[in-house]
Amino acid sequence: MRDMEIDTKALLNAAESQAGWITTELRRLVEVESPSDDKAAIDAAAALVAGFSETCGGRVKLHKQKHFGNVLEARFGPARGGRKPILLLGHLDTVWPLGTLRTMPWREAGGRFFGPGVLDMKAGVAMALAAIRILRELNISRPVTLLLNSDEEVGSPVSRPITERLALASEAVLVLEPAQGLACKTARKGVGDYRLHVTGIAAHSGVDFAHGHSAILELARLIEKVAGFTDLRVGRTVNPGVISGGTRSNVIAEHAYADVDVRIARASDAAKVDKLFRGLRCDDPACKLEITGGLNRPPMERKPGTVALYKRSRKLAAELGFTLDEAATGGGSDGNFTAALGVPTLDGLGAVGEGAHAAHESVVIEHLVPRTALLAALIASI
Repeated sequence: MRDMEIDTKALLNAAESQAGWITTELRRLVEVESPSDDKAAIDAAAALVAGFSETCGGRVKLHKQKHFGNVLEARFGPARGGRKPILLLGHLDTVWPLGTLRTMPWREAGGRFFGPGVLDMKAGVAMALAAIRILRELNISRPVTLLLNSDEEVGSPVSRPITERLALASEAVLVLEPAQGLACKTARKGVGDYRLHVTGIAAHSGVDFAHGHSAILELARLIEKVAGFTDLRVGRTVNPGVISGGTRSNVIAEHAYADVDVRIARASDAAKVDKLFRGLRCDDPACKLEITGGLNRPPMERKPGTVALYKRSRKLAAELGFTLDEAATGGGSDGNFTAALGVPTLDGLGAVGEGAHAAHESVVIEHLVPRTALLAALIASI
């Protein structure tokens, strides 16, 4: 990474001139609903952002997907040159089903913008494009790649290889996810999902009780063991979040399952956690246990490359007139993948707000301009 003098005042003035554009295009993007499970809806959002990108001088490529929305890649700045690009990383999918706008419409109230996906993370997309517009307006030339995935909210099953390939070709990765309060994110936990499926022997609970072997009882014993895998000293949490089993109260259950969420702070813990799950056994020898799943996002650990990006950002933020703290979070993002590859990654550079995945999802308007200026300054300084 290089060090250069950045005219933060000029960047802030330029960002202020983009405020109306950010509002207009953010509203347009929010009003194109894009749930993860609706390919046509996400493709419509991608087409909208592709149009924004092309007006900003971007060279757009759509990575076509069969069962998920298309992944949008847009490149800005010099097409050729010796410098690696900065990767701006985000996603277009949301957790909100089609029709949510009827009960949760775009609106402005109390210094905030409200709407499905406005915080997580369509505001970050609008801010990234505004930052690119600012750099172009000020004739600051820097190769930038904008990658917007279509499946982040469901684990990034198709976009992960694209993200990792582009990250390895980049100087650094700036993730457009929402801030943690007012702070950026220098660490995220890794995320895993396990399923325990117990098969027992069904029988009539009144007539033939002795011949039954309950999958529900066996699963209950296993859940107690699994809950004991939590170790807060090392930042590991294990949560059996969904259980199901049985058919009727007068039938000894033949099947039962539990879905378990796992969070780890360090990559070195992944193998230990997996060994704990794979070592589970049924106490009742007549019952059988099947274990599926595993870690699907490695942790984003606070490593030197990320720390250097944070320190640079903190200095630029101070010049822009605000304090930028850092935070760690238990949630995962696509930044987990890039950080695990050793590429310097800084997360939480999107909007400030609250209520992600909740009915009061909103962004605080006053932070949009200065944080857009920070994003532009950070791109220019790397």
